[in-house]
Amino acid sequence: MTDSKYTNFDYELSQKILTMLKGGYPAKLKKVLIVTAPLWFKAPFRILRLFVREKLRERVHTVSAPQLGVHVPRASLPRQLGGHLEPDHSAWLEYCRNCYTNNLNTKLDGVIDDYVISNHLPHVKTQNGLIDAEVPCDMTSDRGARLDNGSDIMHISGDPPYTCDPSPLRHTHGYNGEMKAGHINSGDEDDIDLITRGTWSSGEASPGLSDEECGGGGAGEAPGALLARVRALGRRGLAAEYDDIRARPPAGTFHHAKLPSNLAKNRYTDVLCYDHSRVLLSQLDDDPSSDYINANYVDGYKQRNAFICTQGPLPKTFGDFWRMVWEQGSLVVVMTTRTVERGRVKCGQYWPAAPGQRAVHAGFAVSTEAVDVDDDYTVSHLLLTDLRTEQRRRVWHGQYTRWPDYGVPGGGRAAPVLRFLALVRRAQHRARQELGDAWAGHSRGPPIVVHCSAGIGRTGTFLTLDTCTSRLAAEGVADVRGAVERIRQQRAHSIQMPDQYVFCHLALLEYAVMHGYLESADLSGFDEENEEESE
Repeated sequence: MTDSKYTNFDYELSQKILTMLKGGYPAKLKKVLIVTAPLWFKAPFRILRLFVREKLRERVHTVSAPQLGVHVPRASLPRQLGGHLEPDHSAWLEYCRNCYTNNLNTKLDGVIDDYVISNHLPHVKTQNGLIDAEVPCDMTSDRGARLDNGSDIMHISGDPPYTCDPSPLRHTHGYNGEMKAGHINSGDEDDIDLITRGTWSSGEASPGLSDEECGGGGAGEAPGALLARVRALGRRGLAAEYDDIRARPPAGTFHHAKLPSNLAKNRYTDVLCYDHSRVLLSQLDDDPSSDYINANYVDGYKQRNAFICTQGPLPKTFGDFWRMVWEQGSLVVVMTTRTVERGRVKCGQYWPAAPGQRAVHAGFAVSTEAVDVDDDYTVSHLLLTDLRTEQRRRVWHGQYTRWPDYGVPGGGRAAPVLRFLALVRRAQHRARQELGDAWAGHSRGPPIVVHCSAGIGRTGTFLTLDTCTSRLAAEGVADVRGAVERIRQQRAHSIQMPDQYVFCHLALLEYAVMHGYLESADLSGFDEENEEESE
């Protein structure tokens, strides 16, 4: 709704919006994203949300342009919405012509990267909790809903040639991105009877996972089986398992992190962020490099982009860090390092340490309202202000202070870390509740920002514990190795040391005992191999 005015909103446009929600394209959608809605639209929108079905209410959201990257891969967004997609309408028409002439009865087994469709959106209904599609709609000021100057856009990736049935199609879009086509069944409210027109592109595939697939997927182990396996492997066996994971090549490229204009923004020259999962900032003054920060989205348990993993901010990136927190809507920041360790600076003091202090970083003011100190962690209650708009937001900042670099908490004690993890989750839950209808995303709330010094070792350990304990609580099983492998696919080199991988297993067993999944976890003899070697 960029630059839209109240005078643009009339009965005719209302009918168009209603048509969008009822259906008109052969794709079932999970999310309708209304971009940059002005205040005059948001107010009645929140009221009208109360009178529609809950399933529909959960799927129609208002978001700001910078938040689109949380919902839709940048490769699937057109440039005017901050993405990289270059629509090619002639290619789409050629694709449609080929569909018609190739084989009328052949099903389409292509790979859907993401749909970006405007003017008409299909009936919104989930299927087994899978993401059918995620669609941004930027309602412009010319009394219509459109994207790319009026073009309907459909982004498909995969290898040609494609064939499809030009008769009315019925599509389902699961986590693996497959799209099936076939004749509709009469009387089924999910069936759609129109064929899309729009732009097709065979860009880089990024099918991703639905929320339901995140953090699960593998068979997992019950606590008893996990305990037996840890006993059998011992510390050496778990370390060998970690070495196997670490030996794999990176799961992506680092082109943006290696650009000369961005190199100085990286704390460590050998800790870079993937291109495919990096967090993009809004560009400043048409400077392409201003969208870079050493940070990656990482999935949590049944939540895409649940976390943002980043390095400890440098003084030159303090402003970028707070701009990221603001644009991503984050309410909780987790810090698992001290600013100085073993005489070396590990992270800049990017927030005021004492209550009543205030700091300004590149258009954002950060004030500390209160500080709570515990033996193992310090919680700061911050007020973040966008100085351009004077809008404010409270941010909960938790710093775990007893976690050494390149290691695990002293003596391998997991209980304090698990208590801190529970504290973080409670803080996120409270902050999410306080948002109310202002937040229309995942029920667990906006991404939690997590960092240590490099943003891979202690940060990766924290994310592994959160994902595994959440799955254990929900399903009664967990998969440490699978969780680590998935995290490393989004944030390179996460879990930096064998001891951290071992700690994840031991901490998960301690969690299982604390919450009654195991009566006890006897690991006598677990470290005997190490003791023999030291002798």
